[in-house]
Amino acid sequence: MLKHLSISHYALIDELETDWSPGFSVITGETGAGKSIILGAIGLMMGGRADARTIRDGHKKCVVEGIFVPTHPMLRSVLEAHDVDFDESECIVRREVSLNGKSRAFVNDTPVAVGVLKEIAPLLIDVHSQHQNLLLRGEQFLIDTLDSFGELSGDLDKYTLLYKEWKNASARLRQLTQEAEEAEREKDLLTFNLEKLEELAWEEGEQESLEQEQEVLSHAEEIKQSLFEATACIQSDETDVLHLLRRAAEAVNRIAAHLPGVEEEAKRLEEARIEIDDIQNSLLLHADKVEFNPARLDFVQERLNAVYQLEQKHHVSTDADLLALGREWKEKLDQMETAGDEIEQLTRQIQAQQQRLTEEAATLSKKRKLAAKGLTAKLMQLLHTLGTPHVSLDFRIEPSELLRENGADKISLWFSANKDIPLREVGEIASGGEIARVMLALKSILSKSGRMPCIVFDEIDTGVSGKMAGSMAEVMKLTSEHCQVICITHLPQIAAAGTHHYKVFKSEDETGTHSHISLLSEEERVHEIATILSGAELSEAALENARTLLRHN
Repeated sequence: MLKHLSISHYALIDELETDWSPGFSVITGETGAGKSIILGAIGLMMGGRADARTIRDGHKKCVVEGIFVPTHPMLRSVLEAHDVDFDESECIVRREVSLNGKSRAFVNDTPVAVGVLKEIAPLLIDVHSQHQNLLLRGEQFLIDTLDSFGELSGDLDKYTLLYKEWKNASARLRQLTQEAEEAEREKDLLTFNLEKLEELAWEEGEQESLEQEQEVLSHAEEIKQSLFEATACIQSDETDVLHLLRRAAEAVNRIAAHLPGVEEEAKRLEEARIEIDDIQNSLLLHADKVEFNPARLDFVQERLNAVYQLEQKHHVSTDADLLALGREWKEKLDQMETAGDEIEQLTRQIQAQQQRLTEEAATLSKKRKLAAKGLTAKLMQLLHTLGTPHVSLDFRIEPSELLRENGADKISLWFSANKDIPLREVGEIASGGEIARVMLALKSILSKSGRMPCIVFDEIDTGVSGKMAGSMAEVMKLTSEHCQVICITHLPQIAAAGTHHYKVFKSEDETGTHSHISLLSEEERVHEIATILSGAELSEAALENARTLLRHN
């Protein structure tokens, strides 16, 4: 229920503060006084499009705030899902729009996304404007209506959960199938590449080793010659460095007794001789190992060429990268082997899910048909009260070709207001006034569920007059026993039926035009209703008619 509405700097409104009460409230006022502005502000507060042009001239922002009494059973869970504290006594919704077009939203003083306002709006207030009558043509509205009337939210939640699981599994199957098809096209190439690599029987690090061996084999003669040359310099027929170093050491040792300190130099000469002798032996060993082997060179070159070709083909530079690529190929091929098993298993799972989903859809459809039967009877009864004694209605529920998120039903509402006219879809045959009556009857019936805390009717009575207006007023009064009803009207019969009467009016001063709203006293109500009856000039007859209307309500 709406308890308080505050609007500041919105369109023609400077500051507006209004308290609202339970029951049936009516709003009247001249065309252009600002009734639609108030509705626009409420729409903005509940998540409507923000437009900086709605900010009153001379101000930096507009603010709309509503205080509601939370009664909808779903509100707590929705708020807590968005980390918003739930207060059993009130729910405060605020929307601010700045000159730059940006807006901020708050619920119970917690900043929220605008999407949260849209989510909670139906749980707080239902604004029924004339364009909402078009909803009767919409399948989703009819489904929601039957589910609400039949209290099928639990069944629908169960079905929806299964549906999401089925859709997710189906999407996964499509992905796996696509990947398997792509892999199958790649399989032959992967197998071929892997076989070529495995045929080579390559080991990591082999490339570096072979490249070093190739370098030696390619320069074997040069290497041997250089090594022999180096050893000849150390010891040959012409030169014997080892012998000379030994002699030098012996000469120095002979004078050691006469020249203290030269023992160290003699020792170093001996060490040099030993080191050069060791170097010579090492060089000879290297020379022995080096052998010009054309056959081995050919083998090494052939093996290196093979790995070079594979590296070039697969755009890698080392044998380590090539072997890593080979491991990837093998892993992919192994995955291909298991993908088929996963696809088969997932296919069986989806078939089981679809079977269960079909059964749940059938159960949901059966319950919707029962709800449609009960709702049709109540609607026709109420529509008789609203001046259509020969009305016929039929919620036609047919199976859809595909399972959908809301079930497997195609639902349409068929209507006829006269005995001799066959039923047709409501949007094709019903007049605007007839559709308005059907919507009023629907809202009245659904209000008894407790899931519509507040209904705002925006000129639902357009095109209606006389006795029919009185009937609509009576239905709204009955509806207000179950929820708060606010009706914007131009009809005196409906205005007089309200428990509370608000008037929207304009004033002008040096700063411009301003819209206001005020709660009327009993005498003010008489004058307002009389004005609606007779126009600008009040007659005593109009005043008396107004008093009579009020007494009868």
